[in-house]
Amino acid sequence: MDLHLTGKKALVTGSSNGLGEAITKRLAAEGAFVVVHGRDRARAEAVARTITQAGGGAGLAIGDLATDEGADSVHAAATGDGPVDILVNNVGVYDPGRTWTDTASEDWAGFYNTNVLTSVRMIRRLVPAMRERGWGRVIQISSVTGEKPQASQPHYAATNGARNSLAAALARDLKHTGVTSNSVAAGGILTADALDKLTQLGLQNGWGHSWEEIEPRLVEELAPNAVGRIGRLEEYADVVAFLASPLSAYITGATLAVDGGWAA
Repeated sequence: MDLHLTGKKALVTGSSNGLGEAITKRLAAEGAFVVVHGRDRARAEAVARTITQAGGGAGLAIGDLATDEGADSVHAAATGDGPVDILVNNVGVYDPGRTWTDTASEDWAGFYNTNVLTSVRMIRRLVPAMRERGWGRVIQISSVTGEKPQASQPHYAATNGARNSLAAALARDLKHTGVTSNSVAAGGILTADALDKLTQLGLQNGWGHSWEEIEPRLVEELAPNAVGRIGRLEEYADVVAFLASPLSAYITGATLAVDGGWAA
């Protein structure tokens, strides 16, 4: 399927590794010019180089979005040679070991700044130009915990709920403009680091001797879903690419659960 992204420019925040990297590569493969963002220049350059070597177009925007100054720098770099059509707010952090009792007030504020205000900063800087041009896509990457919070990681669930609400509120503000705003609520994501850690966890718990044996048992024990496995990076990137395309014009204000039918 042709997603009609040739000629569009996309900024994916936090795209020097992990899911953000997978999203930039998918958008570039569809013909979009992608701006790779990160705080580490060497890592961001490596991703951009991989994209250009594959025949795609890529630029760089280096900066810490946790500050207004950093957001200004990223905005300037991303729009220096033309406006951004697609904004994917992917920057976020989590700490699965945190609970109600060991997360201080300043930690809550720090998580909120990184997981929510980084998105707000880039929306404020990039969306006005989308509105003026009459076309644009804004996509929040959140977590299923924003809709189905658990007892652990209350700070993480709260920030993801805020990201979903932010996407919906922005969609209402952008009505009749040609700019859409949606959120992708992700379930488990099988990154390279996660694969190593989860394999070790499975071996320690006697859930199998290989990843093929461990994965279904691990999912059933820790986060049951209807599919019976963890989501792959490319599966999330495919969904984001569709939402970033002109083909998704009738979808806005939505939180799309991509979680394998997570049973919570």
